[in-house]
Amino acid sequence: METVEQQGSGWPRTACVFGASGGIGRALCEALPAGGTEVIYAGSRGGIAPQGDPFRPFAFDLEDEASIAQAAEAMRVDPPEWVIVASGVLTLPDGTGPERTYKRLDPAVMAQVFALNTIGPALIAKHMLPLMPRDRRFVFAALSARVGSISDNRLGGWHSYRASKAALNMLLKNFALEMARTHPEGVVVGLHPGTVDSALSQPFQTGLAHGQLTAPGQAADNLLGVLAGLTPDQSGRVFDFKGAEIPA
Repeated sequence: METVEQQGSGWPRTACVFGASGGIGRALCEALPAGGTEVIYAGSRGGIAPQGDPFRPFAFDLEDEASIAQAAEAMRVDPPEWVIVASGVLTLPDGTGPERTYKRLDPAVMAQVFALNTIGPALIAKHMLPLMPRDRRFVFAALSARVGSISDNRLGGWHSYRASKAALNMLLKNFALEMARTHPEGVVVGLHPGTVDSALSQPFQTGLAHGQLTAPGQAADNLLGVLAGLTPDQSGRVFDFKGAEIPA
């Protein structure tokens, strides 16, 4: 994989990261300038983001569509060429983790997981995709997961998380098809970052094989390198951090 310093014309002048206070999101914000990005809209629930040039912090809430619409409107004058949704949840704030059996399914937990992993990113797409240019390349990417693949599911379990990511992948495919009719140079994709050393993966790091855990900075470089190389004919798919396509 190329490093960010090696990227060329595929790199964005402007970019937006939703989820800039998380491990991967913050690392993405820090890595984008190395490739030449001049303006980075960095969004988090509390408006916490890297400060100073080239960052433009903003606040949003995945469960508050009005906050997403307001953030998008503020970018209308100089919209981002790349939008990356780096938010998501595996363990809820109250400590509720992924279900290992159908016997532990809880409708309230399922609704919360879908709200954060599926509906929230879809609402971001609703308000950000209209800002994308029609005459040149743009990227809209959302962090997904390999466990969202239906055909690659061999273990079961983690029901709400798997289903929420599978649903997200379907929405990204839908958005890609719809945008292609009017924005033929656009790229809409899901990204699997691997197992990253972050708050999301912290409860599940025990027993990982040596080398399986990736530092946030390396994960960001990997993902940005993948995005820089994708073409419009790859839109609607999900790719891992090495650039390999993940089956639906």
